[in-house]
Amino acid sequence: MMYKNGLNNRYREERVSKTLGIIAGGYLILCFIAPASLPQDSVPELSGRANAFDYAFHDSWGNQNHGENSDLGHNQLLHGGTFAWTDLNVAWAIVYAIGDINCHQKYERSWEINGNQMPVCTRDIGIFLGFFVGCLIFGLRGVNRWTIRDTFLSVFPDRKIGYLYQKDLRLYATYFVLFIGLLPMAIDGFTQLFLDSYESNNPLRIITGFFAGGVLGCWFSSALSARPALFQSSEEVLLPGGAKLVSN
Repeated sequence: MMYKNGLNNRYREERVSKTLGIIAGGYLILCFIAPASLPQDSVPELSGRANAFDYAFHDSWGNQNHGENSDLGHNQLLHGGTFAWTDLNVAWAIVYAIGDINCHQKYERSWEINGNQMPVCTRDIGIFLGFFVGCLIFGLRGVNRWTIRDTFLSVFPDRKIGYLYQKDLRLYATYFVLFIGLLPMAIDGFTQLFLDSYESNNPLRIITGFFAGGVLGCWFSSALSARPALFQSSEEVLLPGGAKLVSN
């Protein structure tokens, strides 16, 4: 069987999308299981920084008094006491450590299960869910078409994007799809950041995160699936609209 890219198998595309999807989906599931499995009220209200370990130990940054009106952090003693994910068993420690380094973990933007704050905020929940769906979509529809952009666009029906190839607009189309996916989260997040009068809500954070995660999941699957070495030459790549790749 020949696929729409001219190759007779999709082993790499399926393997890449499945691996990335399992990682994102698996962590998402653990984000729900961890707080549900821990003793009730063992994870207090947190408020840290993104891209930093704030709750590794009881004397870490997040457990210090940063004031109740601070843009980053708060007085942890007023929000259930100190917390250290190194006190947890190895599995749950890893889940909360990933959340700690990845997310600000602001309690007002996070869900609570069994009296325990989840490892990541609702925006990240949407991103991980969207990333999983993006990988799933690519796993079902995506094919290796030599370049990342053409591999990314392969999730769309060829008959719908033939015009973009005939007019050589596929690079712009790739940027456009990524832009549309990321724009809602950017608008919601930056508006909240720069306007004191605006505060987003958790359902909106999930929705905007979902769309951003979706395009990112598809893009990363495409980036890791695009392999020119699987073709004898660029002329073998089948593209929509009868277009041909030009190799320099």
